[in-house]
Amino acid sequence: MPDSRPQPPPPPSSSPGPAGSPSLLLCGARLTDGRTVDVRLVGGRIEAVGTAGSLRTGGGTRACGARVDLSGYLLLPAPAEPHAHADTALSADSEGPVSYEPEDVQRRATEAALLQLGHGATAVRAHVRVGDVQGLGSLAAVLRARRALRGLSELTTVAVPRVLTGVAGADGLAVLRDAMKMGASVVGGRPDLDPDPTGYVEAVLEVASEHGCPVDLHTDAGDPARLARLAAMAGGLRPGVTLSPCGDLGRLPSEVASRTADQLAAAGVSVVCLPQGGCGGVDCRGAAPVRLLRAAGVRVAAGSGALRDVSNPVGRGDPLEAAYLLASRGGLSPEEAYEAVSSSARAVLGLPEVRVEAGFPAELLAVRGDRLAGVLSLAYSRVVVHRGRVVARTSAVREYCSSTGSVELGLPRQGRGDVP
Repeated sequence: MPDSRPQPPPPPSSSPGPAGSPSLLLCGARLTDGRTVDVRLVGGRIEAVGTAGSLRTGGGTRACGARVDLSGYLLLPAPAEPHAHADTALSADSEGPVSYEPEDVQRRATEAALLQLGHGATAVRAHVRVGDVQGLGSLAAVLRARRALRGLSELTTVAVPRVLTGVAGADGLAVLRDAMKMGASVVGGRPDLDPDPTGYVEAVLEVASEHGCPVDLHTDAGDPARLARLAAMAGGLRPGVTLSPCGDLGRLPSEVASRTADQLAAAGVSVVCLPQGGCGGVDCRGAAPVRLLRAAGVRVAAGSGALRDVSNPVGRGDPLEAAYLLASRGGLSPEEAYEAVSSSARAVLGLPEVRVEAGFPAELLAVRGDRLAGVLSLAYSRVVVHRGRVVARTSAVREYCSSTGSVELGLPRQGRGDVP
């Protein structure tokens, strides 16, 4: 079975091309359309995609630097993690109250991002609580983790205040503005917990407008009238508004849920569902109606939510597990499910699209297997590429005892001799 501990990236071994940009050749990878190809990466982008063997020699074109043999691997656009909780990640096993000392938060946030990177997520949006007891200490710690991870993973932060209205909300609003000045990239929050949810959303949208940044709000989406007001307020806001996890939307009568989905689509609001369950921001009791939302035209991405904190002590933070659950329980095809954790997730994060084609960013994930459905069910061995270089590898070897039956039947075997 795979080692779940974060693994350090392999040492860089690429050589510069004519213009000084490092070059990396991915050899013999399989694409989802069935082709087997070589892919050349230069300067953080895909420079060329050709039939297997066609890019392995100079032949008048750019000479290759380092090579990675991806025979037996399916090559995909890298997933992104649109909903993480960096300040509480990996805290489920803490003895006593969770420590929010900056050093502890930075350590947990860094380890969590490396775990997610090993799964394939080269970009992570992390929600961080500000105000109350934590003040801005947790945010400062996660921002330090972000700087330390530069070149390995893109970590962006969402400032999440508790109360923004009334007398108590004045301090929260001041802390939120300070958080944005400090370096938070997204204005977040939990309007359902404020005495005045509508006033809370108004305050969040005002701060987002001041800083020209996105909005990402926690809500269970159980109040259709409140969602309609939010959609009306958020309509046209750029760079955009994201809601998650919206689990109670699936509990509404079908006609009400459909009307609400239409309103969200008309306002350009995206939804991040959490099929793995567990989220410290709201009571995550159900799953968002993904098919209904997609049918209405809502952009739907999938996130992991809690990563081994009190909300989900067994959370893995694995985008491929989220896609697996969307395919196995959410009624999506494997292709639709993977899109939710890759292209849709990147769009929610405001990142450029990735395709395995020349000219696109070199943000890639190779998983052992030959078809997407099989990859989602047995995604063990993985190679992760960020900005054109390999930044993480996970290798798994399954071994069996000798079996006459398996030899007679010609069953596939992966191992290194007999198991003692």
